[in-house]
Amino acid sequence: MVFGAGSYYDESPVVPQGALVVAADGGYDHALALGIRPDVAIGDFDSISKTPVLHEDGDDPASGRVSTIALPAQKDETDMPQAVKVGWNQGIRVFHIFGGLGGRLDHALANLQMLADIARHGGIGFLHGDGCVATAVTDGEIRFPANQVAARRMVSVFAHSDRALGVTIRGLKYETDSVDWTNSHALGVSNEFLPGIPSSISVREGTLIVTYPVEAPQPQWRSGADQAASFGAIDDRRSELLSPLFRD
Repeated sequence: MVFGAGSYYDESPVVPQGALVVAADGGYDHALALGIRPDVAIGDFDSISKTPVLHEDGDDPASGRVSTIALPAQKDETDMPQAVKVGWNQGIRVFHIFGGLGGRLDHALANLQMLADIARHGGIGFLHGDGCVATAVTDGEIRFPANQVAARRMVSVFAHSDRALGVTIRGLKYETDSVDWTNSHALGVSNEFLPGIPSSISVREGTLIVTYPVEAPQPQWRSGADQAASFGAIDDRRSELLSPLFRD
């Protein structure tokens, strides 16, 4: 589970037993406010009230100390994908991300891009927002069991890659059969579950972003993307793209 510094809504995150909890910068404050102690805190700590105390070998985990990874403020990636890298490096491929929407629009867009990147690496991320969840799938499928989600609680599907080939939607109010979409035209907005009917959304080639109501059952997923061994190294270097005006 990853906690960011964005907005938090009515959903109460529950940490499964044994789950790794990573706080991205100010997400540390939000996690503590929810009664959740992160295992790792990573970031430049520019949006946090108090820098976490560094965990040292031999410390009692109950001491409240956490493993801390400090990053420069002037870097190329935001703190959120760096937090995902922490989990990926420990073998995690399913990420529930809170505090990644609301707040700054640019950060929200970056986190949607990150969902697609996770999918292309053969994993899956669930980005929890205001009554909805966003996820992404590459060359694969997500399936929802039959449910009783109320009408007018929308399911929407977007092509994230330039082209999404063979998009098939089954069991929703609007269905498609192996159609090709582009990311320049939104054709899958405002679909709905049907009472008591299982549903699926698949793409033969490409990446889809899917949003659905938070009260929907957790979907099963299948990815045709090869599962990458790495999501990239944690980048603790100052950006080389920084203008000379701001270099020491």
